[in-house]
Amino acid sequence: MRVKAIACELPHRFGVPLSRWSVAELGAHVRTCGLTASVSDTTIWRWLSEDAIRPWQHRCWIFPRDPDFEAKAGGILDLYQRIWKGRKLGANEFVLSADEKTSIQARCRKARSLPPQPRRPMKIEHEYKRLGAWAYLAALDVHRAKLFGRCESKTGIAAFDRLVDQVMKQRPYRQARRVFWIVDNGSAHRGLPAVRRLQAKYPNRVLVHGPIHASWLNQIEIYFSIVQRKILTPNDFRSLQQLAQRLLAFERHYQTVAKPFEWRFTRKDLHALLHKLNRPLAKAA
Repeated sequence: MRVKAIACELPHRFGVPLSRWSVAELGAHVRTCGLTASVSDTTIWRWLSEDAIRPWQHRCWIFPRDPDFEAKAGGILDLYQRIWKGRKLGANEFVLSADEKTSIQARCRKARSLPPQPRRPMKIEHEYKRLGAWAYLAALDVHRAKLFGRCESKTGIAAFDRLVDQVMKQRPYRQARRVFWIVDNGSAHRGLPAVRRLQAKYPNRVLVHGPIHASWLNQIEIYFSIVQRKILTPNDFRSLQQLAQRLLAFERHYQTVAKPFEWRFTRKDLHALLHKLNRPLAKAA
């Protein structure tokens, strides 16, 4: 119990200049301070790993701060289930998820990459030359796994509006009854001014803003994570144009193999999660 109690404390409180313990450091400390004459690091690891609650571990978390978090997030989750304000969407209504992946650098390595060898991975030169950067804007039709993307020199209203034009000027969106666009609160599409601006040009377009600090609700972020793994890691391009060509070529390739994401988190799940998060706060109050 004493070892677990020490593990739950910040090391600097015991005069150890660390931000967190490793098992070896914790073991050295408890043996040095005389808490126990001898105990192996393996035994300490077993004690800690068997505990149901582990206060010595942590992860970053952003708690919901938007006063209308549940209402805004619930509307997006309903759209993923093809529901809007309690009614099923028709066959002529579509849901798109859109955002920008900013500052994608084209990095040219200063030495060529070496191929993998038996029991050795491929080697990538650490130093590189920056050749510029793109902002990659993309929209995903969440129920058709259809992608629309473009590379822009910078983000902003004009760049985002060009993405909207790219989508809305073609079938089936041009003739659709409604096209829902799920976006975050970025400056290019924030608030009522963006709603008025875009609906004036495309009356069938419905802009749906997510709550702040809730990018995990936006399915386009899943695609961006795929781009990061499949295209940008490792980042080694001979020109800025080559980077753009690779991004757009992967977009076309992805659509030939992709299926809609199996999104299972619903409004009911959200309500249960928020209730769970609020319980400790209510007890503390």
